[in-house]
Amino acid sequence: RCVVLRFLKFPPNQNKTSEEILHHLQNIVDFGKHVMKQFFGENYVHHGEIIQLPLDFVRQLCLKIQPERPESRCDKDMDTLSGYAMCLPNLTRLQPYRFVEHRPILCIEIKPKCGFIPFSSRVSQEIKHKVCRYCMHQHLKVANGKWKRPSKYCPLDLFSGNKQRMHFALKSLLQEAQNNLKIFKNGELIYGCKDDQDCVSDWNELACHLKPFFFPSNGLVSGPHCTRTIVKELIHVITMTLLSSTDACRAGDMKTVPVSQGRSYCEASAFNKELVRNGKHKLESSCLPRGCLLYKTLQAQMLDMLDIEGLYPLYSRVEQYLEEFPEERSTLQIDGPYNEAFYEKLLDLSTEDDGTVAFALTKVQQYRIAMTAKDCSIMIALSPCLQDECSEQRPVVLASKSRFTFSVSVLDLDLKPYESIPHQYKLDGKIVNYYLKNVQAKDDPVMSSLFKENEDCTLVLHKV
Repeated sequence: RCVVLRFLKFPPNQNKTSEEILHHLQNIVDFGKHVMKQFFGENYVHHGEIIQLPLDFVRQLCLKIQPERPESRCDKDMDTLSGYAMCLPNLTRLQPYRFVEHRPILCIEIKPKCGFIPFSSRVSQEIKHKVCRYCMHQHLKVANGKWKRPSKYCPLDLFSGNKQRMHFALKSLLQEAQNNLKIFKNGELIYGCKDDQDCVSDWNELACHLKPFFFPSNGLVSGPHCTRTIVKELIHVITMTLLSSTDACRAGDMKTVPVSQGRSYCEASAFNKELVRNGKHKLESSCLPRGCLLYKTLQAQMLDMLDIEGLYPLYSRVEQYLEEFPEERSTLQIDGPYNEAFYEKLLDLSTEDDGTVAFALTKVQQYRIAMTAKDCSIMIALSPCLQDECSEQRPVVLASKSRFTFSVSVLDLDLKPYESIPHQYKLDGKIVNYYLKNVQAKDDPVMSSLFKENEDCTLVLHKV
């Protein structure tokens, strides 16, 4: 059986007792088991279990993997003192893991991000009703040096259910993967576009890996045409698996708000701009099948009904209450336990503020769930199969010259910290202000001249 061990990581000198670490891990397991499974369904969520390992084994393992850790992750130390870890299935493999697979396995990891535009009346800047957060944030990230250029990917295109828009979104992700797309072959990372790499050579290399999966008879000639054809096949297969339903569970049927209540497209999307450029102003309407994982992810995301601007005053109300009654923190279940009672409280979808701490807390907890769903990853595992081999127990997706059994899973489902809400509020302001000043202002000559006047204004006084 192929499993993954997950250890907690902490900033240096932040010592935790074994009991605290066990409690933290138990909270993660319970949250997946009692809360996120309710939103996503049994087949999609793998909450894992807690195990205890010999300390000597943990220390040796830590020494072995330390050189492999990305530099950006080395600001935290792996817990080597408690011996506790989470044991999870390896989601780069087909789930459920019922037999030893003898065929090669391809796995695509996608971090789709937020798939809707805020519909809350509490939003202060009109631009937030027109341009999605991801597209705005791209410009701030480029300015801060995180990426060299903005991605053409827009989450609203992926979540649209429109195959043309979904294909465009996936192609954009493959061109600028950033942290949002990785591809594994037999568990090893083969594609995750770094910012300084040449996308064309990356695609050619990726096509060499993918060719045996999509064209096993080797009937295609090599070269750019071959690469484009293989990438197109990959995008088609990813789209079909994302639109499929592999869980009969009715999870995700909790309707938060109609998707039509918000705008279904983003004005900054490269796909939308291309339509406008071609004189088309109306997108073909589509919607996601209710059973698919994208639909369930979007419904969980849309628990953010008030936007961070409407949520922050409610967070402040809870904070004020906790200052007066700190002993109530455990009663309010801010730090767990994440059980059935916690989930039941999330089902109150009213937005009429009655001024109570209970109302404020419900909205805060729903926002934390929404933020978790906005930052989760979707894992699509594919394995080639012959027509007579494909059992009825596993779903199948067809490509031009091949067919695959597949499984779709979701991971990175740790509940977002209560304490991160002030940071989210400040970040939201930075993202919007930067976009208004440096992107929208350039597109609008009137706005541009206004900003210029504000930035470089000299007052000259004349004698009268």
